[in-house]
Amino acid sequence: MSEIQAVLLGLLQGLTEFLPVSSSGHLTIAKELFGIETGSLTFEVAVHAATVLATIVAFRKEIADLLCGLFKFRYNEQTDYIAKIVVSMIPVGIVGVFFKDAVEEIFGEGVAIVGLMLLVTASLLCISELSMRRERCSKEEPGKNIGFKEAFIIGCAQAIAVLPGLSRSGSTISTGLMLKVKKSQVAQFSFLMVIVPILGEAFLDLIKGDFANSSIGSLPLILGFVAAFLSGYAACRWMIGIVRRAHLWGFAIYCALAGACCVLSTIL
Repeated sequence: MSEIQAVLLGLLQGLTEFLPVSSSGHLTIAKELFGIETGSLTFEVAVHAATVLATIVAFRKEIADLLCGLFKFRYNEQTDYIAKIVVSMIPVGIVGVFFKDAVEEIFGEGVAIVGLMLLVTASLLCISELSMRRERCSKEEPGKNIGFKEAFIIGCAQAIAVLPGLSRSGSTISTGLMLKVKKSQVAQFSFLMVIVPILGEAFLDLIKGDFANSSIGSLPLILGFVAAFLSGYAACRWMIGIVRRAHLWGFAIYCALAGACCVLSTIL
């Protein structure tokens, strides 16, 4: 992998991790189009770690507040929020530990399945947009706070998003909006709930891979990490504003077009 390829894949990973367009799907498409070989799991681990760091930096004040509340060692607003995040991680934890390899083996990571899942992502985004149409005329922010039931259902959406091409952020944000959760809470919860699962997935990939004997040089790894962090931070902050304004149509159209092109490319 060249330095330029590392930067491009890093930028792509960072942007698509937070935008509702599927990072795994776009990495698959990019590798297919440009014949890029990452050589090992090391690069994927590095760029995933970069997106986690971007999330932590973007929500540093919120995370610091949660940790301060947690270490007061009593049940308060912060510990209640953390408990909901833990509940949301149960489905993806079960799928990630016991079923992820089976899912990848059954569905594979080809362009065809990515295209189909991008079409599913587009459908979810459209449904969530339609479900909010009547609420946009209200002066006060409509919706409810995230409860444990909503946290678990959003977590189930995240677990299903292990399918390549099905956007994690698109699935969780759309599910939250369809559950009538307040827009101001959906994006933040969606991004905070993924910190531990992404770190866990990166750790498992690192165990399966061979970091020490990676065929990728240090410079491409560093460049990919930095690119993923910068683009991820920008996309994270951008996506929060987009969800609050509830403007997801553009992403829905993009996913539909990209998905259709992927499917057609395998047929023609």
